[in-house]
Amino acid sequence: MIRYTTMDSPLGRLQLTSDDKGRLTSVYAPVQKGRTVEPDPSWIRDPDLLAGAVAQLDEYFARERKEFDLAVAPSGTDFRHRVWRALDDVPYGATVTYKELTQAAGLPPTSVRAVAGAVGANPLLILRPCHRVVGSDGSLTGFAAGLEAKQTLLGIEGR
Repeated sequence: MIRYTTMDSPLGRLQLTSDDKGRLTSVYAPVQKGRTVEPDPSWIRDPDLLAGAVAQLDEYFARERKEFDLAVAPSGTDFRHRVWRALDDVPYGATVTYKELTQAAGLPPTSVRAVAGAVGANPLLILRPCHRVVGSDGSLTGFAAGLEAKQTLLGIEGR
């Protein structure tokens, strides 16, 4: 059973989902590739279960938190999980290129496009810092929630 709540943020109204144990399965922005903040009718609204996640996100947006301490259970392939674990190691306020992320994940250079696809499929916006991945020339490149949202998140982190 999917539990959910919503919260206001500098990116707009975020939607958070979890499993019954409170492990986050997604954090989505209001405008994000193929996603909506409208919950499925079968989901159960459970702000109490997700209160800790909301509090940590609020602290992040207030520049009071640099790391998250939350149980997560996102759905994805083994390849995506490998890339997402490498994303978890990108420090607050830092950026990496797709090439550097590919290397950090221990994948061959020919995997860069697939790594970019895994980054784009990240279901844990903000918590798993896909916004910290930039183009090879340091430019802001594609972001599921839009480049303005990416710029906002990097700005919060002092970039």
